Amino acid sequence: MFFRTPSISVFFPCYNDAKTIGGLVVDAFSTLQKITKDYEVIVVNDASPDNSAEVLEELTKKYKKLKVVTHRKNRGYGGALRSGFTASSKSLVFYTDGDGQYDVKELPVLLSLMTPDVNFVNGIKMRRGDAGYRVFFGNLHKFLNRWIFWLPIYDVDCDFRLIRRSVLGKIKLESNSGSICIELAKKVERVGGVFRQVSVHHYDRKFGQSQFFKPMKIIVTYWDIFLLWIRLMVVDKFK
Repeated sequence: MFFRTPSISVFFPCYNDAKTIGGLVVDAFSTLQKITKDYEVIVVNDASPDNSAEVLEELTKKYKKLKVVTHRKNRGYGGALRSGFTASSKSLVFYTDGDGQYDVKELPVLLSLMTPDVNFVNGIKMRRGDAGYRVFFGNLHKFLNRWIFWLPIYDVDCDFRLIRRSVLGKIKLESNSGSICIELAKKVERVGGVFRQVSVHHYDRKFGQSQFFKPMKIIVTYWDIFLLWIRLMVVDKFK
């Protein structure tokens, strides 16, 4: 299927995902074993107050290639992603959320589009598996951010991504909130990143609640987006 066996890092940010992270790790190893001999799986436990730590400890006994990065203090979604990128050592880096709303077994779909001229493959949700109000505000969110930042991808809210580590090494990510997804796409574009996009499934949440749809989280994220817009779209223009 592939001209050259890739090396791949797969990582999951984890916050209160004890009921889903185990299945994702199992699926990640099962999928990677069919693709390449050179791989690793990483979970960034962002100071989860549930029993995620215990679940991950048991998984490390079964999977020697599982690496767990533990935050003693919660650093936010952006902080978890930054730790995941830093911990990744392979030539390709894939990540998706630890809540189980995406299927890691669809990773080969992204990999098939990672041709030599491409360095960033982003998913597009076929159908958002969330409540109606979340679908509405999610669509509004990605539409507004796509145009105010002139983003190179359609669905910046789709956290199902495969990226070359070589291009990640050319950028510095600073966001600690969900605004990191915008920062990531825009900064990769500015260092010459070439993007491909493909539809992926998005499933209903089986356990827990979204960490984003809380008043303070929304306020912090949109304040960060505003500051990010100033930095990327105004300040950087005069450098």
